[in-house]
Amino acid sequence: MIVEDDGKQRPWPVVVVRWGKKVLGYVNECPHNSVRLDWEQNEFLDPYRIRLMCGKHGSTFELGSGRCVEGPCQGRALTPIALAVLEGDICVVGVHLVEDDASTIE
Repeated sequence: MIVEDDGKQRPWPVVVVRWGKKVLGYVNECPHNSVRLDWEQNEFLDPYRIRLMCGKHGSTFELGSGRCVEGPCQGRALTPIALAVLEGDICVVGVHLVEDDASTIE
């Protein structure tokens, strides 16, 4: 869960990918019409496993930049999330998150 500026909490679906030695994060939302990317739960890659793919419209996105290279949102990009790897853990940087055990999702 993420805490917004007004203090409200909301789910924050993200996609984390490894691209070479880099770990990159994007909001799990297609810029075409704000649907989640995964075509099945936790399935984000195209059949060749070289790009992220929107399961709704088939748009594909470069792993390293999040830029849409094919589909209805061509030229737009996924919203990046700043990540850091600290002692082997992937951490989100620059946002206020709520710990899983501290929140209740209905």
